[in-house]
Amino acid sequence: MQSTVIEADDTAERQAFIRFAIQAGVLRFGEFRTKAGRLSPYFFNAGLFNNGMLLGQLAGFYARALARAERAGRLRVDMLFGPAYKGITLAATTAVVLASFGRTVPFAFNRKEAKDHGEGGSLIGAALAGNVVIVDDVISAGTSVRESIEIIRAEGAHPAAVLIALDRQELGGTAQAPSGRSAVQEVEQREGLPVISIASLTDLLGYLESGDVPELQAYRESIKTYRARYGVA
Repeated sequence: MQSTVIEADDTAERQAFIRFAIQAGVLRFGEFRTKAGRLSPYFFNAGLFNNGMLLGQLAGFYARALARAERAGRLRVDMLFGPAYKGITLAATTAVVLASFGRTVPFAFNRKEAKDHGEGGSLIGAALAGNVVIVDDVISAGTSVRESIEIIRAEGAHPAAVLIALDRQELGGTAQAPSGRSAVQEVEQREGLPVISIASLTDLLGYLESGDVPELQAYRESIKTYRARYGVA
């Protein structure tokens, strides 16, 4: 089944993101057990973009991917929404970078629990309105995306797209019982939303095949084998 993920248009930009994630130690190789119980030869942990320099660079990739999608006429963005917790800093810093491009975009995020004092409520930031892009690191089970869509619609706004760092292009379900679609495809087809990814598993393999980092070549075949078993077309 062909995914309709909208990736950054420029191949060099996608490769630059993979290189950046590896150099930052955010994209790692070895043997990692996923939530689905699979042994993955690579692991992406956006929580390790944990200082100002790395977070600023990451936000630049998010902002450029979003700007390219807008210029291509694929969506119109009125504001950003960051689901708690990782999405909070991602939405905020992406808005900062967009401002440096001359584009002022409001943002909001949610609390896990509603506040019953002060301003109260579960939302912080600008009032949700217009076309809202959900900003997160990856889509695993799709739970935070579904919750975000419900929040946005409840406020009378329109969820326009989901913006993520890496699309693993991997079937949902478990190691023993994989589903027929990836988490990204589930969001696209169930919610009718485009998913914009800075990069994907295809880009990761392309980077490894380029030979840019010879010491990582040993992982190329194990990733290909993993994709053959759990990947989506």
